[in-house]
Amino acid sequence: MDPNNLTEREYLRQFAARPGIFIGFTSFRGVTCFLDGYDYAARRSGGPGLGGFRDWLLANHLRRQSSFGWSGLIKQIALPDWDFVTDLSPEQEIHILEVLFDLLDRFLAERETVS
Repeated sequence: MDPNNLTEREYLRQFAARPGIFIGFTSFRGVTCFLDGYDYAARRSGGPGLGGFRDWLLANHLRRQSSFGWSGLIKQIALPDWDFVTDLSPEQEIHILEVLFDLLDRFLAERETVS
């Protein structure tokens, strides 16, 4: 399958299935860095990238204002009682990634149906 022929949702689903193949390791920080780079490149090439993801998270999952970017919002949604100071446990990392990929897929699915 040629990655150039995939929709953003299809491509990011492949990434979500095996992020270690793309970035060499699987961590929330690594995944968010990859997604930030992907977003920048997509927008630079005229695509939507992850545009609107942060606002979608605020409107659909937090229902309040926040100064965090989308990656911070994901942490708030996945771990509402986390203090943002202590290191994440391996189990928390896994949970946050599951939440991230689920919400990202839902956002992209909704955006596909609108456009």
